[in-house]
Amino acid sequence: MRIVCQQLAPTVGDNFSNMAAIDRAIDEAVSLGADLIVLPELCTSGYVFASEAEVADAALTIDSTVFTDWQRRLVGTGAVLVAGFPLKESHGIFNAAVMLDESAVLAVYRKVHLWDDEKSWFLAGSEAPPVIETRHGRLGVLVCYDLEFPEMARGLLLKGAEVIAVPTNWPLADKPDQERPAELHDAMTTARHSHLIIAACDRCGSERGVAFTGGSAIIGADGWIKAERPDRDAGVIAADIDISTARDKAVSARNHVLEDRRPEVYAQIPTDH
Repeated sequence: MRIVCQQLAPTVGDNFSNMAAIDRAIDEAVSLGADLIVLPELCTSGYVFASEAEVADAALTIDSTVFTDWQRRLVGTGAVLVAGFPLKESHGIFNAAVMLDESAVLAVYRKVHLWDDEKSWFLAGSEAPPVIETRHGRLGVLVCYDLEFPEMARGLLLKGAEVIAVPTNWPLADKPDQERPAELHDAMTTARHSHLIIAACDRCGSERGVAFTGGSAIIGADGWIKAERPDRDAGVIAADIDISTARDKAVSARNHVLEDRRPEVYAQIPTDH
């Protein structure tokens, strides 16, 4: 499958420009023959909100015409799109991600683990992330900070996921020279531990004094990076990855990611503290 991540720099309060950038990004990914297109977390709205009013103004309902427009852009391609957006529902607003193709919205996931100021604006999701059977393989979804909880990716593995799409907004943090961002190391380790393909699509740029990492990467089931951006700017990364590598869970002649699990032992470990 060909995976394309489109690293963008959306801005709070500029919904029109954000949507225009997304349209261009989808069209470019389609022109590259993408089977899976991943866009950043909250790509329709920007990230650094200053008030509840700003969040409400940017929030979309699941029947928004934005999603039908994205579907039209995918007609005839067979591509699946995963993108982050603020989801307005009757009881509040969620940091969410949508998975869709030309025929339907396939899933909507509400971020379970909220980061920092997100707790001021969003409700935390309370449902497990989805795994959807598509023509390209079994696709799961997490959003940003979710990936730092090993239970989330392992849970998707146990549900049959072969690829995890991760819209993200990684704030820029200090790191040693020549090292990749810590979040990217987390993603690489997650892919290797579960023999899963991970497509992490980050945002870039700065917004209201917050700088972002621009660390988008496509990671193979062996844990190694197959594509990443050499800079922190907006733009595309793409990789062709054999989905069968995520179906083979053998790690040696006598070891297997799933068959070596010992759930009867794990059940003895406290999990509620």
